[in-house]
Amino acid sequence: MVDKVEGLPADFINGVDVSSVLSLEESGVVFRDSHGNPADLFDVLADAGITDVRVRVWNDPFDGEGRGYGGGNVDVTRAIEIGERATAAGLRVLVDFHYSDFWADPAKQKAPKAWEGMTAAETATAVGAFTRDALQRFVAAGVDIRMVQVGNETNNAVAGVSGWDGMAQVFSAGSAAVRSVLPDALVALHFTNPETAGRYAGYAANLHERGVDYDVFASSYYPFWHGSLTNLTSVLRDVADTYNKQVMIAETSWAHTLEDGDGHGNVIDLPSEATAYPVSVQGQATAVRDVIAAVAAVRDAGIGVYYWEPAWLPVGSPSEVEANRVLWERDGSGWATSFAGEYDPEDAGQWFGGSAWENQALFGYDGTPLESLNVFSYARTGATAPREVSAVGTVSLTVEEGEQISLPPTVDITYNDGTVEAQSVDWDATVDTITTAGTYSIAGVTSGGHPTVATIVVTARNLLQNPGFESTPTTMWTTTGTGVTVGSTSDPRTGTRSTHFYSDAAYSFTVSQTVTGLAPGEYVASASLQGDGEGHDDAVTITLDSGDRSASAPFAMDGWQAWSTPTTGPVIVTEEGTATVTISAELSAGAWGTIDDVVLRLVPGSGGEPGPKPEPEPAVEKPSVTLSTGTVARGGSVSITAAGFAPHERVEVWLNSTPVLLATGRASAGGAYATTVMIPAAVTPGMHRLELRGASSGSVFSDLTVLARLAATGTEPGGAIGWGLALILLGTATVAVRRWTMRRRADLV
Repeated sequence: MVDKVEGLPADFINGVDVSSVLSLEESGVVFRDSHGNPADLFDVLADAGITDVRVRVWNDPFDGEGRGYGGGNVDVTRAIEIGERATAAGLRVLVDFHYSDFWADPAKQKAPKAWEGMTAAETATAVGAFTRDALQRFVAAGVDIRMVQVGNETNNAVAGVSGWDGMAQVFSAGSAAVRSVLPDALVALHFTNPETAGRYAGYAANLHERGVDYDVFASSYYPFWHGSLTNLTSVLRDVADTYNKQVMIAETSWAHTLEDGDGHGNVIDLPSEATAYPVSVQGQATAVRDVIAAVAAVRDAGIGVYYWEPAWLPVGSPSEVEANRVLWERDGSGWATSFAGEYDPEDAGQWFGGSAWENQALFGYDGTPLESLNVFSYARTGATAPREVSAVGTVSLTVEEGEQISLPPTVDITYNDGTVEAQSVDWDATVDTITTAGTYSIAGVTSGGHPTVATIVVTARNLLQNPGFESTPTTMWTTTGTGVTVGSTSDPRTGTRSTHFYSDAAYSFTVSQTVTGLAPGEYVASASLQGDGEGHDDAVTITLDSGDRSASAPFAMDGWQAWSTPTTGPVIVTEEGTATVTISAELSAGAWGTIDDVVLRLVPGSGGEPGPKPEPEPAVEKPSVTLSTGTVARGGSVSITAAGFAPHERVEVWLNSTPVLLATGRASAGGAYATTVMIPAAVTPGMHRLELRGASSGSVFSDLTVLARLAATGTEPGGAIGWGLALILLGTATVAVRRWTMRRRADLV
């Protein structure tokens, strides 16, 4: 059921971005028509009322041996092929230049390899030449281009150039190139995060002040992260009215299921992440219809909406994940291949893999279009259907150990006509048995017979005093240095107070608290920070120290209200029972931000009950071990070097927390040992320990964080870059570190 959007112009763009299509087809994905018969994707799109196709363009998404980086491996040649097929199906084309060799988004605007080290003026010249050459090739191939996008989500930079003066040079060079080749095409500039007050007004003002020539102010809008539709209309209308620009949505989407389709985790996979609409085909259609209506409400200036990657389907089922990996690597049909690590080592180099978007496609996993694909047509006419349930509400609770847990007596039942009804729930179990930290699921059935579930996350108790700086005095916190105010009212994350920092001269500080009387066990610390640095070397770090052991984690500084929440690795607290949490900063003049919600917690299952003190053992000189990295993706490799074993001693390498034997060998005559091991792909993400067992020297341990990338839209993420959600898993001592990928933009900018 789709309500008609009144007053929708006849030429309103119904667009989709299907840039991954060639790689998907090369991996054997078959698209089908509404009857389930194999069909050309572009014909299916045209039949559903799609009018335009958006295609991203990377400069050189290949390594030195010609192996693709993934995400469709879309260089100019492959983009032209997509454009030709779209044109043959009667669809017009939007060419989306990223001016990068791989994904460009607010957190990443890396210059192409060939442009590395160029000045802003040199980059602008290169952008102009590249744009002209590429568009001339599109024109020669007969591609029907309606619009050209000069950069992708260029909030903070474009083609490696930051600062509005330099960015304006790049935008102007790209725009001039478009005008010279395609004088009738629209020139679009693309930004994101419309939810941030004043952002778009500021961007448009900077463009106007520098005389940048463009026609369309384009925005991404994802209901998961980007605020209300009322606000979206308002900020777009302000740009349109103030600067006489057309506006559109260049990217949007919604999930129709939370089920993983290919064995690679999805950007959106928890009910708590998708609350604006039901996670269903109906919810997907309603979400898109509402975005169309929000753009149309800008009146004549609102020209269209593009859905991001509605056909990025699984290349195989989750049970075939090993075979899927082969296809992702060979064809670039996943979000990134391992080969992308040479260009993007921090992101793609560690979390390469499959699609993180298939549950937001407008096609079923078998390639058959969902009814929601027709929403672009239905928005013009309206569509009705028999009243039926489109979504059943679920419950998500997060409480601290010791807090009372209470399940709601009802959940909401949503119907396809948009109405909502509360139905009582008969829960299958009580919460009385939940006494320790972990994640729990309790099933239930509504009075209408609909199954539901309550997910309860119980976090370990925070052992710090005044962790949010809400109460006075704040003497439990010790500070050193300058520029920091504990108990400030500036920009708290929760409550009414925070710790604020700023100075107009270079400065440093520490904020710390020591806790005594801790039971022996493993502990972790975390905190949240928002703010912005002013220099490349600016750093804020959280450290947990138990005297002879410590672990640290850096904060990201990505801007106002872009909260970074890192978690340290686990630190063992012995019978001495003392640990210190310290937040330290080395900052340039003008760097600013706030810190809030500092946490010290016991890792569940690692101890916690005081016991008899063991007799002290005589000191033994243990072997030393060094890892090539402390963080690795599942299926990745770690190089190990060690010293201090007995000559020719047999050494075994174990992933202790699983456990699994990774390698065996012998030390050299000098007691050295070196090897490279692969982390099994099936290992649970989180904090693990590598153990080197010597036959006579005993064991030596090293902490290793194993991550599973949750990539998102090839444009941010996301994100991203925005690191760090710690999830304490039931019955384990594992701290699972989860990252949105390229697309949790609210955490990126």
